[in-house]
Amino acid sequence: MPNPPVDAATEEKKPFPYRLIGGEKGGDILESDDESRHRRIQALLAQWMRMENVVVLMGAGCSCSPRIGGLSMYDLENQVLALLGRRYQLTSKGNLQKVITSRQMDTLLGDHDTPHFEQWLSYLSNIRHLLAAKGNPIVDIKIRVGIGEESESLSLDASEADELLKDLERAIYTCCALRLPPVTEEDEMGGATGHHAFLSKLVARDASLGRSHVFTLNYDTVIEQALDHLGIQYFDGFTGRTEALFDPAAYGLDVYFPGEVAEGRVRRFDKFLHLYKLHGSIHWRERPDQAMTASHSDLSSFVAWRGKTDAEKPSAGFDALWKDEDRRIGILPTSNKFVQTLDMPYAHLFRLFHQRLHVPQTFFLVMGYGFGDDHVNQIIDQAMTNPSLVLLVVTPGKPTPAMEERIRRYRSVGERAFLLRSSKDEFDPKVATFDDFAHNLLPHVQWVEDFRKLKRFENEIRQATSGNAGGGGSE
Repeated sequence: MPNPPVDAATEEKKPFPYRLIGGEKGGDILESDDESRHRRIQALLAQWMRMENVVVLMGAGCSCSPRIGGLSMYDLENQVLALLGRRYQLTSKGNLQKVITSRQMDTLLGDHDTPHFEQWLSYLSNIRHLLAAKGNPIVDIKIRVGIGEESESLSLDASEADELLKDLERAIYTCCALRLPPVTEEDEMGGATGHHAFLSKLVARDASLGRSHVFTLNYDTVIEQALDHLGIQYFDGFTGRTEALFDPAAYGLDVYFPGEVAEGRVRRFDKFLHLYKLHGSIHWRERPDQAMTASHSDLSSFVAWRGKTDAEKPSAGFDALWKDEDRRIGILPTSNKFVQTLDMPYAHLFRLFHQRLHVPQTFFLVMGYGFGDDHVNQIIDQAMTNPSLVLLVVTPGKPTPAMEERIRRYRSVGERAFLLRSSKDEFDPKVATFDDFAHNLLPHVQWVEDFRKLKRFENEIRQATSGNAGGGGSE
């Protein structure tokens, strides 16, 4: 629910929980005796949200709320490696187990040169593409496993590389097959998730302004689920019903009401935005001809699988999830520059990301992203040359030194980069998180409250209908 107004007496007892870092010296621009700093943040956000072009970048942190159960990239990697390590041990896949064990050692003992998870995945993807190419004279590729003096060279052939990538994709899918909770119970956020609140406020912008563009690095589909709950139409680059194929021309389309016969005019449909999944999605599938298709499937079995113990997960239950599915999952483009990001659909998605950030009068909002992907950072670096771009990075707790240094450099370009964070260095799950920002800092719109009331009303009708159906009797 929205934060209550802050008066002077309350502010003296409880320090203001946010800091907005900006300006030439990089200080807290909210530091003053003003008693309404919360309203000042909302006023600034309202001003920025009225800019012609709004671009949002959402990282893993946006799915990490307790109600959704998403994982940070660090936790996702640990869970995927642990799952496959136990799986290969049970199935006697010696070479593949060595690759996974070596990666676990690298992340535990490695130095700053150790590639992050998505970089490592891109190396493996490169190996698979090289070995699978038609007419390829390469029989196998050697990779290093182990650390220091205990390291050795391990040869992977085409079948092993393909099996490893397929298992990694499926393990990531099972960990990212998240499902939004039903909006039926009242809680401190009013029953709606941060995704519901954020997306409803995003499309509530003035109809005369440009469409909002949401880019995400996440594999999960919680954004799509929230859009469906809210009745928001969106283009995600795929066209077609029986088999949705990626077509970048879809991003050039819009949605309008048909014109009235008497007036001959059309009206723009307000509840609409563009969605771009830069690293792919768990609902994408690659056909044998490498065309990308999209189809949402029931996630119930994967949600149930995640509830099993660690000992149960690698066994037959994991294979049962995939018994009827053999197509490759459309994820893991990562920083693979010479294969996948030069091909459909990733090349187009990154090109559009670069393009949208260079449109005049752009408000660029970054949430849940720790600036850990070099290929994404390079596009953001270039975007700061746009003289009318305003950047706001939202992060809970204390940002990493690398993030602080990057934002400091952005401020030096034109004092158009801001960092919204908790006033404390330690992480607070209720301050400056994605959910808190969406519910409490973005200006309130009545649509969010109407959505909550509608869902509660639907639940009451459902319970009443269920009770009547099961309570027979005779007069």
